[in-house]
Amino acid sequence: MLPFVIAGLALGSIYALSGIGLVLLYRASGTLNLAQGAYGALAVLIGWELNQVYLVALLPALALGFLAAPVLSVVWGRLVGRALAQQDPVVRATATLGPALMVLGLCNWHWNDKARTLRLPSDDHGFFVAGVRVSMTQVLVLVLAVVVTVVATWLLRVTRTGTAMRALADDRELSSLLGVRVRRVEVLAWAISGVLAGVSAIPLASLTVLTANNLTFLVIPAIAAALLGRLVSLWWTLLGGITIGVLQAMVTPVTELAPYRSLVPFVAAVAITLWLGRRVSYTTRSAA
Repeated sequence: MLPFVIAGLALGSIYALSGIGLVLLYRASGTLNLAQGAYGALAVLIGWELNQVYLVALLPALALGFLAAPVLSVVWGRLVGRALAQQDPVVRATATLGPALMVLGLCNWHWNDKARTLRLPSDDHGFFVAGVRVSMTQVLVLVLAVVVTVVATWLLRVTRTGTAMRALADDRELSSLLGVRVRRVEVLAWAISGVLAGVSAIPLASLTVLTANNLTFLVIPAIAAALLGRLVSLWWTLLGGITIGVLQAMVTPVTELAPYRSLVPFVAAVAITLWLGRRVSYTTRSAA
């Protein structure tokens, strides 16, 4: 079981990274970005093509492709952010389905749905724990998830930008009247979300398979992790992502459950949503 736990920790860390990007954007703009996985997929596929077809060295190729995720994220935020600012959160989230489907369609049209492989230099290095090999990629994503959580927490609690993000989440109009540069803060949040989309997609493509569909639907477990953090807590989002990853991996060796392992994030998302809804309902009745 240990190999599956180790694999689940790495996979869950990737879910957490993407989920933190969702939480930061939601706290600053009130938008749940369903296109985050698609942006990451496009970034990795561009990097893969630069390396395999145009023979650019792997790391520079991935770095160039990586830029696509924050650029697309910022462009979409600039285009529709102001128009959707006064809309309900459900409307804002639904609006991000458009770019998600367009990017996914573009990826499947240009690269088709054939599974590809991406091997990072860190995959060739590692060590053994109780006879189980742990690659440096698995270690790095876990460390990166913790570091990003620490930095993002510091950003929100200590810096002026973080204070502006929290104020924006509470009341956009009042924040503007108090001198908060609303558009600048929102663009920064979209950019950070895009950066984390690319950061999470690269190791996922290395640890699993490189397909547009696989990377695009990374958003599902990321949403489940973000929901566990109630779209507010970064540390609970980290814990949620890791928990979902470990559960998904531990289902794999169970013959009866293995075919349904991809359903774990969906079940987790639904369960968390129902639990949160029940808590809100109970609180409302108590207040009444």
